[in-house]
Amino acid sequence: MVRSIRQRLFAALAGFTVLLCLCYTGLALVIAYVTEDMLVQRLLEREAAVVSQRLRQHGELTPSGSDLITVYGRYLDLPQAVRAHVPPSAPRGEVFTTTGQHYHVLALDLAAAGQPQRAYLLADVAPVLVVQRLVREVGGVVAGVALALIALALLQAYWLARRLVLPLQRLAQEARQLAPGGAVHFSERDRPDEIGFLARRLETTFAELQTVLRREQAFARDVSHELRTPLTLMHNSLALAGAQPLAADGQVQLRQGVDDMRATIEVLFALARAEQLPGQVVELRACIEQCLLRLLDEHPWDASLLTLDLPERLEVVGNPPLTMLLINNCLANALFHGGPACRINIAFAQGCLSISNTVQAGQPRRVQGFAHGQSLLGRVAQAMRWDIRFHPGEAHYRVDIIPLQIR
Repeated sequence: MVRSIRQRLFAALAGFTVLLCLCYTGLALVIAYVTEDMLVQRLLEREAAVVSQRLRQHGELTPSGSDLITVYGRYLDLPQAVRAHVPPSAPRGEVFTTTGQHYHVLALDLAAAGQPQRAYLLADVAPVLVVQRLVREVGGVVAGVALALIALALLQAYWLARRLVLPLQRLAQEARQLAPGGAVHFSERDRPDEIGFLARRLETTFAELQTVLRREQAFARDVSHELRTPLTLMHNSLALAGAQPLAADGQVQLRQGVDDMRATIEVLFALARAEQLPGQVVELRACIEQCLLRLLDEHPWDASLLTLDLPERLEVVGNPPLTMLLINNCLANALFHGGPACRINIAFAQGCLSISNTVQAGQPRRVQGFAHGQSLLGRVAQAMRWDIRFHPGEAHYRVDIIPLQIR
């Protein structure tokens, strides 16, 4: 069973709390027992000093003045239970018997009549031991208080675990509920700590992933939509070429299909690259002039049929490669639909760039190009946050481009 981070944090805090309580309880018991032993040892040392002084004064061992301490002049005089646990050479010892006695032994090296003598002080300290009695008398109260403190510490650990992990759980829940294409917003993004930083980074990452996904979907849709027509033309031309040599019209059609595919692929890749770049200031008039020069180089068209009405400087916000592709496609489509004798008018007024061309009366209506190119040109304009509108007519065809102005 997978445990949540709150359960693991609570288990860690609770375990540490219980361990700390047990350690301090054990330490308190050790200190109590050590203090008790030190007190008994101190009593024996004081009695040893008194016995030594009396021996020097009277020349013989005298009984102890304490009811708890007995003076023995020989090792063999000690009780059997004591001799069984304390060797003659030991300076001190502690003996627990099965009958309830608790002995402390202290060896004394004395000098009587110029001769060394070893005496022993034996203290039966069972009546004065207070730790065990204290445990029996108030142990229940101490245990109850300890359990209450442990319970309080566990509640505090649970509260801390819930309070610390709740923002992370809320962040995980909001991330789990994100839908493809939906708005990305995390409620913890305004926190000044690491959770807020994580929420902001996740928000940015999810937004970028959705942008990449939309770009991939748009690229796949554009490839499927824009390349189908030229591929069909090329397939038909090649099918006819298998039966008989390709005529001049077929070669022109095949070449036109290849050119359309090359131009479309160029636009698609430029569009995919440009969507990852921020907008910048573009001199639109210079782009239009370069596109016109390219149009004159590639197509047999009389430049005197051009009418240009543009300001001296025309700066807009956009992407230079996409701007060139958009203008080139609009001019090429104008010449394609209007024919080599069409008049082209380019004007800019009230924030709108208009590219219009004349259409000869009685000329067959040719939709190849714009019928599949409008969607692609709209995507190019949308990538730069521009607006583009198409106005077909019997005698004229006009494209209005509204670029993003500099603020």
